[in-house]
Amino acid sequence: MPVAEHTTSTCLHETPAEPFRTQRTLRCSNRVQRNRVTPTEDTRRNTRPRRRFTRAACKPPTHAAPGFQSARHPTGTWRTARSAAPSCPPTPVLTSALQALTLILSPFPVVQTRFSEEPEDQTVVAGQRLVLSCVVLNYSGIVQWTKDGLALGMGQGLKAWPRYRIIGTADSGQYNLEITDAELSDDASYECQATEAALRSRRAKLTVLIPPEDPVIDGAPEILLRAGTPYNLTCRAHSAKPAATIVWFRDGLPQDDASASTVQSPARPAFAAPHELEDAEGGERRQEVLADGKRETTVSQLLINPTDADIGRVFVCRSTNDAVPAGKETSIKLNVHHPPTVTLSIQPQTVQEGERVVFTCVATANPEIRGYRWAKGGVIIEEAKDSKYEAQVDYSFFTEPVSCEVHNDVGSTNVSTLVDVHFAPRIVVDPKPMTTDIGSDVTLTCVWAGNPPLTLTWTKKESNMVLSNSNQLYLKSVTQADAGQYVCKAIVPRIGVGEREVTLFVNGPPIISSEAVQYAVRGDRGKVECFIGSTPPPDRIAWAWKENILEAGTLERYTVERTNTGSGVLSTLTINNVMEADFQTRYNCTAWNSFGPGTAIIQLEEKEVLPVGIIAAATIGASILLIFFLVTLVCFLYRRRKGSRKDVTLRKLDIKVETVNREPLTLHADREEDTASVSTATRVMKAIYSSFKDDVDLKQDMRCDTIDTREEYELKDPTNG
Repeated sequence: MPVAEHTTSTCLHETPAEPFRTQRTLRCSNRVQRNRVTPTEDTRRNTRPRRRFTRAACKPPTHAAPGFQSARHPTGTWRTARSAAPSCPPTPVLTSALQALTLILSPFPVVQTRFSEEPEDQTVVAGQRLVLSCVVLNYSGIVQWTKDGLALGMGQGLKAWPRYRIIGTADSGQYNLEITDAELSDDASYECQATEAALRSRRAKLTVLIPPEDPVIDGAPEILLRAGTPYNLTCRAHSAKPAATIVWFRDGLPQDDASASTVQSPARPAFAAPHELEDAEGGERRQEVLADGKRETTVSQLLINPTDADIGRVFVCRSTNDAVPAGKETSIKLNVHHPPTVTLSIQPQTVQEGERVVFTCVATANPEIRGYRWAKGGVIIEEAKDSKYEAQVDYSFFTEPVSCEVHNDVGSTNVSTLVDVHFAPRIVVDPKPMTTDIGSDVTLTCVWAGNPPLTLTWTKKESNMVLSNSNQLYLKSVTQADAGQYVCKAIVPRIGVGEREVTLFVNGPPIISSEAVQYAVRGDRGKVECFIGSTPPPDRIAWAWKENILEAGTLERYTVERTNTGSGVLSTLTINNVMEADFQTRYNCTAWNSFGPGTAIIQLEEKEVLPVGIIAAATIGASILLIFFLVTLVCFLYRRRKGSRKDVTLRKLDIKVETVNREPLTLHADREEDTASVSTATRVMKAIYSSFKDDVDLKQDMRCDTIDTREEYELKDPTNG
C-alpha cells in the first residue's frame, strides 16, 4: 500500500537567485512521517491524505504547503492564496479539517479539485515551439510552473522568461506553458502546481535536440597522400545532442570499416568515465562532452591505404542525429603521389631471329615523370633515353629480358619482358665424354634452347631407337655393349635442327669388332683387319696363324701395322702375293689391356675376279646398246615432231598474214640480224613468220595439200591487188 509523506515544515527565509529579484524561495526542513492511505489514483494525485502532525512551527513570513513555492507581494508582505494577512498558511491538517467542516455545514455538495490534463514528456528540435499542457478543474487560485524545481513566476506573461508564457483561460482551468524557439537551456523537467489546493502535476521531461554543426574533415577540401602509406581520414561533428553518428562514403558507397572513438572533455566530472559507443557501421565513435554537460562532439576515423587509382577520389563524411535525420555532410578529395605505373609492350610480339622490334614503355605518374632508363640482361643501354627503344633481336632476347625503368620525385618502377624470338636450336650444356666401369649407372646430359619449344631425342649412333626425350639420358648397370657414341638431337619445327655426339667409354677387356670373314684376290696383296674399340686401349696386339706369331713388323710375306683412330685401335695384317694356302689358314687376333684379353678368329676367302677381256667386251657391248638406244630415241622424237607439224591448220579465217613486200624482207633479214638494236617486236614477227614459212614448205614437200588447204595458207601480196 502506498505510503504518504507527512511533513512538519519549518519555513526559513532565503535570498533567491536571479531572475527572482522580488521573490524569495522557502527552504523547508521537513520532518517526514509516513502514514498509509488508500491506493487510489485520485487520492495519490489530486487530494492530500489525512495527516497527523506532531508539531508545526511557523515563522513569519508564512509559507506554502510542502513542495510549493510562496510568492512575496511587491509591497514586501508575504501572501498565500488570496489572503493578504500576515499569518501562516493553513497546514495540511487544518486544510483537511476545514474541508470536512465545509462538507458538513454546506447544504451543497463540494466538487474536488483535480488535474484533467497534465504535462507529458516531449522532445523538440532547437528552434521549434512547444506547449506543455496543464488543466486544473474546480480550482480558483494561483497556478504556477516550475523548471527543475525553480518557480517561473505567476501570471500569463512571465517577464523573466521572454520566450515563456501561460496560455489558456482561467475560467476553463487552462494553464498551458508555451515555449517558443526552444533552446538547450529549456532542456529540463517541468511541473504545474496549484498552490492553494496543494496540488502538483507529474514531472514532464522536455528534451531539446541540437543538430550537429557542419562536419569538418581534417585537411579538406583536398589532401595530399602518398601511395602505399596508410592514412586516417578524420571527421568531426561538433556540439550535437544527442551525439552525432558519422558515416563515411567512398564514391557514394558507405564504408563499413570506419572506426570512431570517444574522448572525455576536461569539463566532464573526473569521476565520470568516458563512454564509447558503437557506430552503425560497427566502429567506435569518440564523443567529447561539452561544458554544458549535454552536447557532445563525435570524432570518426576512416583508415585508407591510398593507391594511384585513388587520385581524384572523393570521400564524404555525413553526420546525423535525431535532430537532423537527413544529416549534414562534407567531402574531401584525394591527391595521391605515387611512383610511376609502367606497362611495357613489344611490337611485333613474335619475330624471327634477325628482325627488328620496338619496345614501348607507357607510364603514368604523380608527380610527373623525370626520365627513362633501358637495360638488357641487367646491362644499361646507354643510347636508349626515351619511352621507346628499337633493336634487331637475336636468340639472346629470348633469355635476357629487356627492362624499362621510369622514375619521378616519389620513386622509380622497373618492368621487364622477354621477346618471343623464333630461333633454331642452340646448345646450352654440351654433353661431355664419360668413362665408367661395368655395372655402373651413367647419366649423359645435353641441354638445348630453341623457340618454339623444341623436341629432344637421344639415340645411339647408327641406331634409330629413341632412348630418351629429356635433357638427360640415364643408363643403368652399363656393360661394354653400351659403350659407343650417343647422339643428342634437338628439332625446332620449321626452324632448324641441331645435334651433338658424345662418347661413352666402358672400362673392360678389349672388344674386337672386325668382320669374321674377309676377302682377298689371289696373287694380289691381301689385308686382314682387327679393330679393337674397348677402353682402355689395348696394351698389346698379336697375330697368330699356323705356327707364326707377329705383334709388329714383317715376317716373310706378312706385315703387321697398328693405327690409332678416334674410336679405337686398328691392327692390320698385310699378306703379299696371296696364295692358295692363305685361304686355308685361320688368323687369330688377340689384344690385351689391364682388364684382360680379347680374341677374334678371322677367315680369309678368295674374291672372284673377271678376266680383262670379258670386262672389255661387256663394256663395248654396253656402249653399243646405249648408242643404239639414243639413236632410236632421237628418231622417235623427230618423227613425232614432224607428225605434229603436219597436223597444224590455221582455222581462224579472220587472222591472215599479209606480206607487203616479201622479197625485201628476205633480202634484208641478214642485215637486221647484224643490227645490234633490233626491236623486240621485230624479232617476234620474224619468229612467227619463220615458223609459218616452215609449215607451208613442209606441206608443199609432202604434196598432200588440198585446194582448200592451199587457200588457207595463201599469202596475198597487197601490191598485186
